[in-house]
Amino acid sequence: MANGKIEAYIGFCIKSGKISLGSGAISTLRGGVYLIIADGTAAKNSKRLALKFKNRFNCPLLICGQGFENAVNRAGCKIAAVRDENLAKAILQTNDGNYELYCGGSNF
Repeated sequence: MANGKIEAYIGFCIKSGKISLGSGAISTLRGGVYLIIADGTAAKNSKRLALKFKNRFNCPLLICGQGFENAVNRAGCKIAAVRDENLAKAILQTNDGNYELYCGGSNF
């Protein structure tokens, strides 16, 4: 998979410590989440948790088509929370065909 802009921004989040990986880490957060990113190939329970976190933190949900584990460099990771407002805005403004903004419905 080619390293796109969104993967670079996710790398910046990891280096700066402004991303929480996994549902366990995200569930301990009280606020300050600006974007939830979920793997489109995640299990039904993980998808349900992603929607729960989206509603809890009142933030957008971005769905990755494939290669999410490679982007966050963690095997088995299906969900992440970006805790930096500027990086979240940059990720959302980047047009990448592998990522899609969740707008509701049953396609996720």
